[in-house]
Amino acid sequence: MWIKRIIWIVVGAGLVFFAGMRIYEIQEKQANPKAAKKKKGGRVVTVAVTEARTGELRDVLLLTGALKPKEQVDVTAKVTGRLENLYFQIGDPIREGDLIAELDDDEIQQQVNRATASIGVARASMQQREAELQNAMVELNRAQSLLDDGLISPQDFAAAKTRLDVVKAQVEFARAQTEQTEAELRELKIRLEQTKIYAPMSGFVATRFVDVGALISPTTPLLRIVNLSTMVTLANVPERNIGRLRIGNPAEIEIDAIPGETFTGRVARIAPVLDAATRTALVEIDVPNPGNLFKAEMFVRIRLDTGALRSAILIPREGLVYRGTQPGVYVVDGNRPVFRAIETGLTREQNVEVLANLESGVKIVGRGATILEEGDRINVAVPSGNEKPTPDHSGSPAEKGERSAQQSAEKRQSTE
Repeated sequence: MWIKRIIWIVVGAGLVFFAGMRIYEIQEKQANPKAAKKKKGGRVVTVAVTEARTGELRDVLLLTGALKPKEQVDVTAKVTGRLENLYFQIGDPIREGDLIAELDDDEIQQQVNRATASIGVARASMQQREAELQNAMVELNRAQSLLDDGLISPQDFAAAKTRLDVVKAQVEFARAQTEQTEAELRELKIRLEQTKIYAPMSGFVATRFVDVGALISPTTPLLRIVNLSTMVTLANVPERNIGRLRIGNPAEIEIDAIPGETFTGRVARIAPVLDAATRTALVEIDVPNPGNLFKAEMFVRIRLDTGALRSAILIPREGLVYRGTQPGVYVVDGNRPVFRAIETGLTREQNVEVLANLESGVKIVGRGATILEEGDRINVAVPSGNEKPTPDHSGSPAEKGERSAQQSAEKRQSTE
């Protein structure tokens, strides 16, 4: 008996639930007739219709790279010594000829002093030999006179002449020693001057490698100087495209660190040899940097204009929609927009290149495509661009009458 009661209670509860839902739907329909009509037949959205077309598109290569200084140099010393002063830090501006650093020069200064003293000795020795030369020449003249008078033998005259030749040789030797000592002094003075290190170019200090007190040799860099007035980015261009590039081709540069801005560069150098492994050629693009806005190693995206035109299927940018990350268009099927996924290529001005899944001449929704939803119907207002007006394929006469009645009811509701 109690089982029958439970069954009747369950059945009664179900009937009450379904009756309540029905009453709620009726009340909701009466309160908001527009929502009920939309739920039944979907929205009617006024849009513009255009079509995919075949057009010409400038051939642009999409590449990536990194900005690098066009000029950079590691400053090193020419002599070995202990670093005594270093006058620049990272980020400091520097001009060509500025004194960068000084090495301890005590040892070289002593060598200079010793060489200077040696020059004094050599010059004094040379003056002595020159005096001996003058005396030997006088003796030879006297011996010649005595020989003419028969007062000395020819052997004595020959000995006087030999002494003169010996003194001449000693003078030449002393002169050579003096010149050698002077050359050593000049070399030491050069080495002394090389203990002072000057900037070879203007720019900024990018890296400081050593600190004061370090032992420096000609292989030890002190600073790295970079010139940021012009930056360069390197890109690998595929073999099939390299033949269309020329020196001076323009390039648009986008930098991730500076969003929303586009900068201009130009092809400066093209490698004459391809990389055998990747079949690409290295291309250098110069990017002016007058305000030093760019920093070295910034990641860049490059749009390299090859100057050539090619045929492509194009759609207006306003007709491109996305479902998640999938690009697509709404193809017109009567009064129904049907989403079709496509593969896009370049975007140039107001046109988007279609690479796959759309043919030229297919009618698509242009302006208004971004507000369409699943189940909507469309009402063609005016054509996009220069397309001719599209006839109204909104359905059968019965559907048109139903839509007209719905619009009249909506107007009355809005008036009330």
